[in-house]
Amino acid sequence: MIKHDSITNQTPPPSEGLGEALTLTLLELNGLVRQVIEHALNQEYWVEAELSECRESRGHCYMELVQKEEHSPTPVARASAKCWRTQWMMLQPYFERTTGQPLHAGLKVRLKVYAQFHEAYGFSWIVTDIDPTFTLGDMARRRMEIIRQLKAEGVFDMQKELELPLFCQRIAVISSATAAGYGDFVNQLLNNTRGLQFQVQLFPAVMQGDQVEQSIISALNQIYSVACRTAFDCVVIIRGGGATADMSGFDTLALAENVAQFPLPIITGIGHDRDESILDMVSHTRVKTPTAAAALLVSHLEEVYDTVCDAQERIARYVQNRIALEKSQISNLKSQIQRLFSVVKTRQESRLDLLFNRMVAAVRRKGTASGAALTALEQRLPMLMQRAITMRTHQIELIEAKVKATDPTLLLRRGYSITLKDGHAVRDAASLRPGDELTTRLANGTVHSTVK
Repeated sequence: MIKHDSITNQTPPPSEGLGEALTLTLLELNGLVRQVIEHALNQEYWVEAELSECRESRGHCYMELVQKEEHSPTPVARASAKCWRTQWMMLQPYFERTTGQPLHAGLKVRLKVYAQFHEAYGFSWIVTDIDPTFTLGDMARRRMEIIRQLKAEGVFDMQKELELPLFCQRIAVISSATAAGYGDFVNQLLNNTRGLQFQVQLFPAVMQGDQVEQSIISALNQIYSVACRTAFDCVVIIRGGGATADMSGFDTLALAENVAQFPLPIITGIGHDRDESILDMVSHTRVKTPTAAAALLVSHLEEVYDTVCDAQERIARYVQNRIALEKSQISNLKSQIQRLFSVVKTRQESRLDLLFNRMVAAVRRKGTASGAALTALEQRLPMLMQRAITMRTHQIELIEAKVKATDPTLLLRRGYSITLKDGHAVRDAASLRPGDELTTRLANGTVHSTVK
């Protein structure tokens, strides 16, 4: 129990002209309230509440406590609490060392308090102890609830399904621009011993405090919009130089959802061995520090480079072996071709000789047969010619008889005549005109006449 000095219990004088009602000064009234509180609440209590505000001033810690309805943000109780400097100097490092984060708004805490009422400053609870295990339990419960929700949404392992590109060289970095860890990351990445090339672009963000969530989400949105013009291979979120105790900003549902569903692999280097945030859990790869993230990227590209070099050597050896094999086969074929050509040449020469002999024999047989045919034809030719001459003579006599039969002089001898006009026979009297001159041929002589 905390002992306090009490105000002297003196009964104030009665008010004049106001009956039996007492008239007190504000100081006297507040002194009575102080006496009542100190006598009625004369021990320390453990209280469970949520911090709606927490700030330090001159070494003292000032807190605003609230209790909300279940599943509702509406407060059902409020109170102020203070932790004096001498006590806060011991409680603060103990709490941060145990929970891994400082006291901040939104945390649920279990505080050991006693009541204090001051005539000038009013009522407040004075904190004498903090139970960090209660906050750890609430943090664990909240973390488990966020993890459960991410798994229910089917996004918890989405980053793990992405593959880090083979040539992962274009790096988008989310970090504080002034953080020493960012400088270490860039130096180790760009000054690697193998001389591998990387392109790094920084997207500044707040990496500790209450603005962590929105700042990193904003940086991710910038990377997504810039990626339309400049393609990145992966995103690295690093937090160098920050306090180990300030990790709460990386344990939020909104940030985890954005990271889990981001289309590029995300590597995190924001904590130490014992600190694994929800952001680490949903990322593609989690490493301890910014330099470890740089070492991971360098090692990954070195493996790809070694694989390419090894493949190059294997291809070169294969090509050399293949060339040697082909040369050997060509040499074998060359000797075989010479041998085969000699055999083929001999066979073809024998075949040509055989064909030549056959052709000569065939020509001779053909010549003998043609000579016999010519001799027979020579014997038959006079008879055939005589027969042809007789036939042609008979045909000429027949033609001559037909020509004589059509000779017009024969008709003239029989008493017929032919009348001509301009050398053409007149067959129709209607075709004549007066004055036309006509010539009439008779068997003996001609007659000239004029048409009237």
